[in-house]
Amino acid sequence: MEQDIRFCKTSDGVRIAYATLGSGPPLVWLVGWLSHLELDFGLPPYRERCERLSENFTLVRLDRRGTGLSQRGIDDFSLGAHVLDIEAVIADVEIGEFGLFGYSEGGPIAIRYAEKHPEKVSHLILGGTFAAPARIAGGPEMQNALMAIIKQQWGLGSGLMAELFFGEDADPAIHRAFAVYQQQAANAEDALHSMEATLEIDVTSSLPSITMPTLVLHGRDDRTSPIENGQELAAGIKGARFVSFEGHHVPNRKQAAQMDKAIREFILGDASEPEPPEKPSSGLVTILFTDMESSTALTQRLGDEAAQELVHEHNRVVREALKANHGSEIKHTGDGIMASFPSTRGALDCAVTIQRGLAESDNPVRVRIGLNAGEPVVEDDDLFGTSVQLAARVCAEADAGEILVSNVVRELSAGKGFLFNDRGDAVLRGFEDPVRLYEVSWRES
Repeated sequence: MEQDIRFCKTSDGVRIAYATLGSGPPLVWLVGWLSHLELDFGLPPYRERCERLSENFTLVRLDRRGTGLSQRGIDDFSLGAHVLDIEAVIADVEIGEFGLFGYSEGGPIAIRYAEKHPEKVSHLILGGTFAAPARIAGGPEMQNALMAIIKQQWGLGSGLMAELFFGEDADPAIHRAFAVYQQQAANAEDALHSMEATLEIDVTSSLPSITMPTLVLHGRDDRTSPIENGQELAAGIKGARFVSFEGHHVPNRKQAAQMDKAIREFILGDASEPEPPEKPSSGLVTILFTDMESSTALTQRLGDEAAQELVHEHNRVVREALKANHGSEIKHTGDGIMASFPSTRGALDCAVTIQRGLAESDNPVRVRIGLNAGEPVVEDDDLFGTSVQLAARVCAEADAGEILVSNVVRELSAGKGFLFNDRGDAVLRGFEDPVRLYEVSWRES
């Protein structure tokens, strides 16, 4: 299922990108500070949410001004300006009454739009959001630190920023992926001006004016917008329902599925849901990492749009190979994809298919691929542990266009028809003992 991306213009002349997906009653989803319609849809957990919601709704998402595919270099990031963004999209899609889901910074915008156009909004859903900014990121001191990071370290992988969104226990790979996402979703100036405007928002006086059925959703461990913000929203909007979940500001797969079920039940009165995505396997699996060559340098050299085309080509080739070889995509790492396989042969066949597919592409993308086998820990539809870390380190040792594997992969694939070149022992970061590595011969003679 692919989304349909289109563009429209606001009454003040700003170009806005939006995407539609699915069928059924319309649900307009306003996301937070940053978004990118194409990048977001390429992230497995986010795409799963979109496809899950589109089973019951015509899902409409937009990149607000200054972010994603919408116009950059914007002067006006006020609440009123963002309402113009929604008005333009609604007019272009030509929908009547609809459900409105405002998440994070999208919440106050949804509240103001619902106050201005009560005849258009059938149901209002507010997730991980706020009416006033006093508690955002823990208060003024942390807000000042956040602003300084945006000014000085945009896209450089701030640990503080990643922890606010994903929690203190987030995988370091998420930190790196979020840094890459920042670079592509907005420039530093727009990100700063947008955050400055966010910290001026106060829709507290609008809450008594909200008359449509309202659902407030909030993560209990949300550090970006603490749960007290959601509780105050529910108290200020007459008749609002409040539902909390275990989780952080950016929901993991489990929390997202719970939220989507609550939204579906709230609007449709139907708690049924489509089959959940296949979970990562436990027991002995083979883990594969891909990593694009010099992705940051490519972005700087080619520009955001051209570089993103290369990312799309990489994702297409990898996902087609995974499907053909019974692989499970675990997550997008920013510069590549992590996947698992029930068999070593399937993983090696997939790696070879990926390298050949990319080599034959019209816009060739050069990637390094690393594989290891073991018994990782399965948690929240993700894989963790030594076997995963070693696979990532093996990938980092490869050169662009190479497939490197650990000795255990070579031994498990003995007699399966693969040719290996001994690369000798390597000392990998974080591992005391050297690891024997082998290069897989994949080029056809």
